[in-house]
Amino acid sequence: MKHFSGLLAGLLFGAGLAASGMTNTSKVIGFLDIFGAWDADLLMVMASAVITTFIGFAIILKRKKPLFDSQFFLPTAQHIDRNLIVGAILFGVGWGLYGYCPGPAIASLVYLSPVTFIFVFCMLIGMGVGNFMPKLLKNNFLKT
Repeated sequence: MKHFSGLLAGLLFGAGLAASGMTNTSKVIGFLDIFGAWDADLLMVMASAVITTFIGFAIILKRKKPLFDSQFFLPTAQHIDRNLIVGAILFGVGWGLYGYCPGPAIASLVYLSPVTFIFVFCMLIGMGVGNFMPKLLKNNFLKT
């Protein structure tokens, strides 16, 4: 049931992205074009998500445990480090260049656009490299 509820939540999230226009890269690029033809739709989507999350967490975290797991898994990191900053910069550059972040990119695969498949493939490679690099650095493989 845990996997089914995750699939259902993902499908609902993807449908919400499509319904709000966030699978349209020109909407995102329009939002980032603050000195040109600025499009505030993404701001409304983000505000709705923040409000929904705030209310949802307030209600759900009153429970002792989630419905389909033995405990809640909440982030514990409370500091800003180099990995967070570099990751945020890379995320922002990728988002600004093409107009997709991971959620909308994956949801957009249903449109069967070859460019989106290439983007998602490259995104997955980047995620893999991002996970692999710290291990290489830790083992002094790349240090001279």
